Amino acid sequence: MMMFYENVRLALFSLKANKMRALLTMLGIIIGISSVIAIMTVGQSMTYTMTESMASMGVNNITVTLQQRPQEEETTEEGMSFGGGMGRVMMEEKDLFTREMLGNYCETYPESVAGISVTESLGQSKLQDKGLYANIQVTGVSLGYFLANDPKLLQGRYFSGAELDEGRKVAMVSDIVVDNMFGGDKEEAIGSMLTVNLGDKYFEFAIIGVYEYEQNAMSFSTASVKDTVTDFYIPLNTAQEISHSQGFSNFTVITADGVNSDAFAETTAGFFAPYYRSNRDFEPTAFSMASMVEIMSDMMSTMTTAIAVIAGIALLVGGIGVMNIMLVSITERTREIGTRKALGAPNSAIRLQFIIESIVICLVGGLIGIVLGVILGMGAANLLGASATPSVGSILLSLGFSMAIGVFFGYYPANKAAKMDPIEALRYE
Repeated sequence: MMMFYENVRLALFSLKANKMRALLTMLGIIIGISSVIAIMTVGQSMTYTMTESMASMGVNNITVTLQQRPQEEETTEEGMSFGGGMGRVMMEEKDLFTREMLGNYCETYPESVAGISVTESLGQSKLQDKGLYANIQVTGVSLGYFLANDPKLLQGRYFSGAELDEGRKVAMVSDIVVDNMFGGDKEEAIGSMLTVNLGDKYFEFAIIGVYEYEQNAMSFSTASVKDTVTDFYIPLNTAQEISHSQGFSNFTVITADGVNSDAFAETTAGFFAPYYRSNRDFEPTAFSMASMVEIMSDMMSTMTTAIAVIAGIALLVGGIGVMNIMLVSITERTREIGTRKALGAPNSAIRLQFIIESIVICLVGGLIGIVLGVILGMGAANLLGASATPSVGSILLSLGFSMAIGVFFGYYPANKAAKMDPIEALRYE
């Protein structure tokens, strides 16, 4: 053990005596490890933020939508084939889900379905009044939308059952709209009327509630806060009266507690399949948010690992630099090696001395790289708006890898030093 500490002390003394050369030697290790740590930190932070965002939409929610069927290939009597593939087919009113379908679905699975969220987008518009303005996305929503998304109410209330059923012209706006149009006075906003231009027609809506706008972690916008587009919620029936639509192209099922969303997604798709048995263009499909979170998480982890491996090539370059400098060091210390061997030092002691020196070089470079990588990774993650979470696993892996590089690339120079003829070494000038 004393020999080990002595070898570590000699290695640190050698680094101190040749500071610039040691720094240049460690540069490849520092760059490689800092790159890997930074990439893993950013990747893990983005994955965590994305999964958190998707989970906030409801991990147990099921999205039901219509997808186009693959077109069947037809063959003529002459043997020529045409069709097939996935040509674009426009969705018509007859293809959409109906209220009757959704009602039957809820009646069939009353213990599994806690609610259904349906939305109807009427497009973007701009609220304007005496030089004041706010950008909005007009969206019709059902009562289940608030159960699925749970927007934070700052003032007022949600839609009542009567307002939803009768399609009244009431609206919920974001705090950004209130800041832009009412100087931030939420109490003044409640009960006020706003005129919205939709398809060259003007509609007046009474504000009944103000919710807190939260930017989606999966969306990125360069617009200022004032110019941010926020949802202008109106009752679903109101939106469908304006758009003259009756059906839905998609909806979200909020499952009850204890329901296996993955298994129930298959059941849901199976329930709606008979309605579309004779529909040549579209078929229903259902997938759970839990499966989407898992797929996205796996995909992000794979991408992060692949990029980190590419960045890790710098570690190989750094290892070659360590081997090169160790060969130079051994050449410079040939007489020292000869003297030690003449005094009875075994080959194993000489070999261990230079392997430890190589490990110390890589370890010091690795520690500097870890600190630099964590700083760069956290800084980059914060710039991207993600919660910075350094990867402890990648830090430990990088530290162990730097020591492994020290052993691997230090063994050949150390073995060369151990096999020196002491007489030839003492004669070396």
